[in-house]
Amino acid sequence: MSLIEPVFIGVDSTSGRSSFTYAMLDKDLHLLLLADGELEDVLSLIKEKPAVFLAINSPANVNQGLLGKKLKADGSEQKKVRGAQMRLVEYELRQHGIAVSGTPSTIVACPSWMQMGFNLYRALEKKGFAKYPKPDSQIQLMETHPHACYCVMADTLPQPKPSLEGRLQRQLLLYEHGVQIQDPMDFFEEITRHKMMKGNWPIELLYNPEQLDALVAAFTAWLAINKPTHVVSFGNEKEGKIILPTHELKEKY
Repeated sequence: MSLIEPVFIGVDSTSGRSSFTYAMLDKDLHLLLLADGELEDVLSLIKEKPAVFLAINSPANVNQGLLGKKLKADGSEQKKVRGAQMRLVEYELRQHGIAVSGTPSTIVACPSWMQMGFNLYRALEKKGFAKYPKPDSQIQLMETHPHACYCVMADTLPQPKPSLEGRLQRQLLLYEHGVQIQDPMDFFEEITRHKMMKGNWPIELLYNPEQLDALVAAFTAWLAINKPTHVVSFGNEKEGKIILPTHELKEKY
């Protein structure tokens, strides 16, 4: 690792403008790249990088019915999750008060952003990416979840991410955790009475929700490799595990 400069990439597939929004950090958490692109752009990005650790904000697999089997084995009522297909990891996060989308049991039933995520996982696997943790591999991928990441970083449920408050909060959390990005407090220094009356807010100093989600995924990848005791893994290898930037989850958020 010391002889090779690694990069840490976070990919978000929920952008409405392009298939993916992605962020790249170096070993010192400097922001190297923040962009939108298609699958080919992401694959091209990693082509010349000898050490790449990548986190994706999308399920790695469809659900395999593990939750139903668990509830049956526990003697729990299936009606607890009636109407919501989900993986075991998604159920576990909901038990902690972290609301996450459920993943259907078939690819065709999944929303387009999940299907794009599946395509990315499969393409990376074909290129030799190993599932985290794989200490002997210089190219690893992992699944994470941006809302869950910000919950554990804030130690509470964050403000809605499309809102001004939510964007400021997320950017500040990243900045305070050492990610070398624009200081969101600069936003307030640019506000004057005149600008407020004219509705001329310095929004350009804040990242958009998709960019913030990609950034927290990249940070999670960095933390998983550089400080593995500072991340926690939830889920099942068969359905997919979610990596979060904390050593343990609170009982409730």
